[in-house]
Amino acid sequence: MTIALISILVIAVFAAGFLLWKSRDTWRWFHITASAITLLLAIALLFPTAGVLKSRSAWSKVKETLDVRLAKIEKEQDLLKFGDPNDPANTVGVFDLQLQLKKFTVEAGRRWPSLKMQANAPASITLQRVAPVAELPPGVEAPPAEQPAAAAPAAAAAALPLIPQGLIVYGFAESMEQGVPTPIPTFFLGEFKVTASGPNEVTIAPTTTLEAPQQQAISSGQAQTWTLYELLPLDGHEPFVAIGSEPADDAVFGRVDDELVKRLFAKGVSQPTINKYLRDGGRTNPDDTPATRWVKIEFNKVHSVVVDSLEKRSVLDGGFFDPTGQAVDSRLQRGGEDVDKGVVKFKITDQVTVKEEVANALVDEGVAKLLDTYYVRELNDYRFALRRIRLRISELTIRQAELEFEAKVLNDAIDATKAMLAVNQDLKLKLEKDAAKIQVEKTAITAYSANVTMEVAATKQRLVGIYRNNIELAAELQQLHSGIDAKLP
Repeated sequence: MTIALISILVIAVFAAGFLLWKSRDTWRWFHITASAITLLLAIALLFPTAGVLKSRSAWSKVKETLDVRLAKIEKEQDLLKFGDPNDPANTVGVFDLQLQLKKFTVEAGRRWPSLKMQANAPASITLQRVAPVAELPPGVEAPPAEQPAAAAPAAAAAALPLIPQGLIVYGFAESMEQGVPTPIPTFFLGEFKVTASGPNEVTIAPTTTLEAPQQQAISSGQAQTWTLYELLPLDGHEPFVAIGSEPADDAVFGRVDDELVKRLFAKGVSQPTINKYLRDGGRTNPDDTPATRWVKIEFNKVHSVVVDSLEKRSVLDGGFFDPTGQAVDSRLQRGGEDVDKGVVKFKITDQVTVKEEVANALVDEGVAKLLDTYYVRELNDYRFALRRIRLRISELTIRQAELEFEAKVLNDAIDATKAMLAVNQDLKLKLEKDAAKIQVEKTAITAYSANVTMEVAATKQRLVGIYRNNIELAAELQQLHSGIDAKLP
């Protein structure tokens, strides 16, 4: 192919020269000169043009290869962002993961992990940050030892306090869990106030009297490393779901990790409370309270709900939602275009899980139909729960003191009663002895009384006989006197 092209080019050059020679009689000299120069330039530029074409062909192949790679990378990027709907094992993308992460981090505040306890006094606790040594990736060299340009910002950042002084924080003791490479917070140590703070050290003091288990964990050294939270962690359903478990018809959040729940709540948690976590997301029981009953519904009509509030105010002035339940905080608002701003639209066959009263209202409107009912555990607001627990503990402490005083009074009364019973028992024995003697005396007196009664009756009989004899003798004497009187002159 190359020889043929060279032959054609040689023939073309000779043909051009022959034509120029034939035109010598009709052309002027400048025509012939211009044509000769053009021919020579064409021959001279032929090789650079061939090189350019060869290079362009190579770059075209590179472009085609890069286009294929770009399409592949864009496809992989879409898979990473949105997941693969055709692959059951890879349906979650980065956006879904970011949404899940946002659920965990919303209103979570700042946190300071891996703080080692250095000193423990009754009024203050000193914690020091232990900076881990970062491992460089393979093939990456360490930076030079002296870097004046980067040292200044690092020194300025190091001069800042670790935690702002005066901030209220919540302490948790860290421990190692099976299958987790880093220590995680597992025990609540109480609420503290930052009294002093340096670049790598912080001193905190409890805001209230710590509970006995918290004092024991701190004083005994069991809480070697701490994690401090600016806000208390939020409760949720997903942390207790087994890894890799997906929502199902009988588990709206996925299968609960029974071993995790039992291990976390092994101490100090009642069985009814553990059962709430184990049943979370499962089907309801007839005796479940209305607050825990959620219903899965399917829309049979197009429906829309306004979720963004028109109220303009700060979250600190009244919370995240207005009285109708619409979002006030911009972080929770849906947004969107002007037409659909703040509106959530549901299509036919869309399925959602809502509270029972909302589901009943939609069913009564004829918008949706019921599919299934689930038990959803009520989430804990630890900010208020801990305060209520502390107040309850204070009330129980006062009640315990009252009961101990009442128990002491009752014990004293019982002791007095026992002593009185002992005395009364002695008196009873003496009275029983006296009663036996009295019984003997009564028997004797009864016998004597019977004898006396019999003697009295006999004496009475004799006296009656004597009386009658006396009457008869008196009558005879009267007759004798009357006879004597009659015989006297």
